[in-house]
Amino acid sequence: MTPASDRLAPGSTIGILGGGQLGRMLAVAAAELGFDCVIYEPEPDCPAGRVAAKCFTAAWDDQEALAAFADRVDVVTFEFENVPAASLAFLEARAIIRPGLKSLQLTQDRLVEKQFIQSLGLETAPFAVCDSLEDLGRGVETIGLPAILKTRTLGYDGKGQFRLSQITDVAEAWAALGGRPAILEGFVPFEREVSVILARAIDGSVAAYDVTENVHQGGILHTSTVPAQISDGLATKAIAAAAQLAAALDHIGVLAVEFFVVGGDQLVVNEIAPRVHNSGHWTQDGCAANQFQQHIRAVVHWPLASTQRHAPQVVMTNLIGKDMEAWADLSGQPDTFVHLYGKRSIREGRKMGHAIRLYGLG
Repeated sequence: MTPASDRLAPGSTIGILGGGQLGRMLAVAAAELGFDCVIYEPEPDCPAGRVAAKCFTAAWDDQEALAAFADRVDVVTFEFENVPAASLAFLEARAIIRPGLKSLQLTQDRLVEKQFIQSLGLETAPFAVCDSLEDLGRGVETIGLPAILKTRTLGYDGKGQFRLSQITDVAEAWAALGGRPAILEGFVPFEREVSVILARAIDGSVAAYDVTENVHQGGILHTSTVPAQISDGLATKAIAAAAQLAAALDHIGVLAVEFFVVGGDQLVVNEIAPRVHNSGHWTQDGCAANQFQQHIRAVVHWPLASTQRHAPQVVMTNLIGKDMEAWADLSGQPDTFVHLYGKRSIREGRKMGHAIRLYGLG
């Protein structure tokens, strides 16, 4: 067990790999606890960099810049799982990394992730490895249609995914994938999608938020509603599964686990995210301590905070593309809180912000 004396004091510096909206919200949460943040991000003028003490704008493989970044910080974390593992491995010899390389590597490859989940006795969708068109054909024969063809790496928000509904879709989907390593996932006849957001501390203690029910549109999260419409027993089972995954990874920080609910009482693990997560944004105005503060607390070795919910129901709605233009109207609605990410341009399918509404306060 790491002694309490190893806790980072206010005034210490946290390094964040990635400069998007998650990095931005982590930096804001860190500042509220008295920490400085240094961002590392290849893209200039990133959202996180504008709220941090310093931002390194350099390529992921720039070892000179990575070394200089490590010299400036007391601990390093990351905002998303597409940070190259080689960059994290380089930093690991120079800085404390939380969560560690294992969490990053296991969740960067969908095949490795699913094999890991199944090794713990948890259920996933049926899947097949697809390294060629012939592999894909055999996978379709085994798994059947409909199914989803996904790149093994770098896919998010529906990118790198192709739904196969009939046999004529197979060759077209493989061509669109460009020959990249892929995985074919069988369709799961789910009733609803839910997620667990939890934080795990250095001593192994866990603090979980209420299970969240999620609705996607076009492969992008549209709304998250708490509490999820599932039984208390199933919610307990979901949280236990997420805690089991976090412990097996020796994960430090926030971890998100997405599930399909099948037949009312069966859980199928969809994906793991080793970081703060879109479906946990509701915690910003809905809880005593939000997921971003909880992650910071974990990585600096502070005690985890309360996850108590403020309102009988909380709904988070993503603002995608031009949705954010409704900010003035949304900000005037009762018990509604708007969070915008400071992105310079609006694009179709781009997450620009989110709104959180609390119900039942009166």
